Amino acid sequence: MTKTRAHTRRSTTAGKGRARAAAVLSCLVLGAVAFAGPAGATSSGTAPRTAVAGTGGWLRLAHFSPDTPPVDVYLYPFGGSKAEMVLRKVAYGMASPYEPVDAGRYTVAMRAAGAKATSEPVITSTVKVAEGKAYTVAGLGPSSALQLRALPDQLSASADRAGLRVIQASLSQPSVTVHVASGDRSTLRFPMSTPYKTVPAGPTEVKVSTVSGASTSRTLELTGRSTHTLVVLSSSGAAPKLLDLMDSGGASTQPLGGVEAGLGGLGKETVAAGESPSGSGTAMGWGAALIAGAALAYVSVRRLRRS
Repeated sequence: MTKTRAHTRRSTTAGKGRARAAAVLSCLVLGAVAFAGPAGATSSGTAPRTAVAGTGGWLRLAHFSPDTPPVDVYLYPFGGSKAEMVLRKVAYGMASPYEPVDAGRYTVAMRAAGAKATSEPVITSTVKVAEGKAYTVAGLGPSSALQLRALPDQLSASADRAGLRVIQASLSQPSVTVHVASGDRSTLRFPMSTPYKTVPAGPTEVKVSTVSGASTSRTLELTGRSTHTLVVLSSSGAAPKLLDLMDSGGASTQPLGGVEAGLGGLGKETVAAGESPSGSGTAMGWGAALIAGAALAYVSVRRLRRS
């Protein structure tokens, strides 16, 4: 009889222990999902934070000046001295994802990479963001005549068509001819850019030829209603490189801002003044800690079950 009561007490205690451990495990797993989910999305760098409808537009910053060294790019509210966004060590051929901003006027400033935020900018320019509109602010031209140009971005096309724009940013191949499979052909000199032209949706071959006869070709996957910016970049060879920036996937008027891997996507180099380089780092750290805790709780439950 004594043994039976002792056994019952041990079973009851073990049952309570398992229940407590299971509760802890559930909380940790749910917490890990809550923290790790947004962090993973933020760190991808391919989709912008969603701007609330009716509150603003989008900006994308880029460095397309071939002989200009890496820079830090600052975005200020017009007339303000506190940066809303800073891109660090932006080198030639890099473009940021779109970032949602309030409608209004902004100042964009480029400083030498690593220079103090209070130092004299290499160049500044202003951009006015209209409601629901997107813009690419790009450093263009040679370093001796550097300019910051705000290019309005198209966010949609008809159901069976796509929008395509070309930026000529190659100094080593200063004059190029762009052939599009649909029959469109244009000759561009550095640092020109074209307006958007509509082309049939589907796989579309684009060929860029230089005056020497060298050429680069690639096939773009253009979905209906999507818009793209094709950037012609300098290369060490006879033919230029091509960078495809997806402006919009066509499903809505919110830009996608996808940046090709391997050709200079800035990802989340974006930081807000006064904050850590990426808020997602903290969230990911907490998410990892919670997942580790969940794993320990799981082991504890297993051990209790075996006892």
